Amino acid sequence: MSRWSGRTVDGLLVVDKPAGPTSHDVVAKVRRLAGTRRVGHAGTLDPMATGVLLVGVGRATRLLGHLALADKSYAATIRLGAATTTEDAEGKVVSRASVMGLSEERVREALAGFVGALSQVPSSVSAVKVDGQRAHARVRSGEDVRLAPRDVVVHELRVDAVRRADDLVEADVWLRCSTGTYVRAIARDVGQALGVGGHLGALRRTSVGPVGVDEAVPLAELETADTLPVVPMASAAPRFFPTVTVDREGAREVGFGRALPLDLADEEPTAVLGPDGSLLALYARGPVPGEARAVAVFASA
Repeated sequence: MSRWSGRTVDGLLVVDKPAGPTSHDVVAKVRRLAGTRRVGHAGTLDPMATGVLLVGVGRATRLLGHLALADKSYAATIRLGAATTTEDAEGKVVSRASVMGLSEERVREALAGFVGALSQVPSSVSAVKVDGQRAHARVRSGEDVRLAPRDVVVHELRVDAVRRADDLVEADVWLRCSTGTYVRAIARDVGQALGVGGHLGALRRTSVGPVGVDEAVPLAELETADTLPVVPMASAAPRFFPTVTVDREGAREVGFGRALPLDLADEEPTAVLGPDGSLLALYARGPVPGEARAVAVFASA
C-alpha cells in the first residue's frame, strides 16, 4: 500500500540524492511510495554523485525533458596525479605521475582554460547511447568505446582550494555549465593538460536551473514523510520558463491543443497559465509569425 495512495501527487519532487543509488533507484523508490509508475527524473546523476535530482510525478513527467535542458551547477573535487578507467574514484588506476613539481598556480591556470565554449569528449562510461546501447554497458562488456566530441559551455568555474593529499593534488571547484557537460571529462582533460593524469574524486550537484540543493529533500526522509513534498506544476513551471496567462476562451483553445495568437520572442518553451493560475501547457514559437504551437498540453478540452 502506498504511503501517499489516493492523494494528488502531480508535481516536481526535488530530491537530495545520496552517494550509492542510481538515479533509476530513486525513481523506483518514489514509484513505490507514491503508488504510480508515472515517475521519472531530469538529468542523470552517477551513483557516486550526490545532490539535486528533479523527479517528476504524474503529469509532471511531461515536463522533465524540458527541465533537463536547464543549466546545472556542481561542487567537485578533482584529483591530479592519477588517471582511472572510469575517470572517477570508483575506477581502477591506469596511470600515475609525480605531482612534486605541480604548483597551485599551474593548477589554477589549467582550470581557467576550461571556462567558455568547449568541445568535450564524453566519458566512455557515460550514459550516452552508441547504436542504441549505453556507452558504459559496452565498456563493461569489454568494448573499446570512443565517443564523438560535443559542444558544451562552462559558464563559470571557481577554484575554492588546492591542496596536497598523499601522492596527489586535489582541487575543490564549483562550476555552472550547460546541460550535457561531463565534470568527469573536465577532471580527465585538466589532468592531461598538466601531464599528470586526473580523475573526479567527488561530485555534488548544487542546482538545476533555479532550483538549489537547499530546497532538496534527502532521499531517506521520503520514507517517513506524511505527504509527498512535491512542488505543484503551476508553481514550478514559472521558475523554469517565461509565462503568459490566457483567458477562459484561450484556455479552451489550449485544451484542444490549438495554436495560439502569441508572438513569443524565444524559441524555448513558454508556460501558458489559465485565469486561475493553473499550468495549462507549454507552447513554443511556431512556423507562422505571431503564432505559437503546443509543445505539451496538461489541460483537458
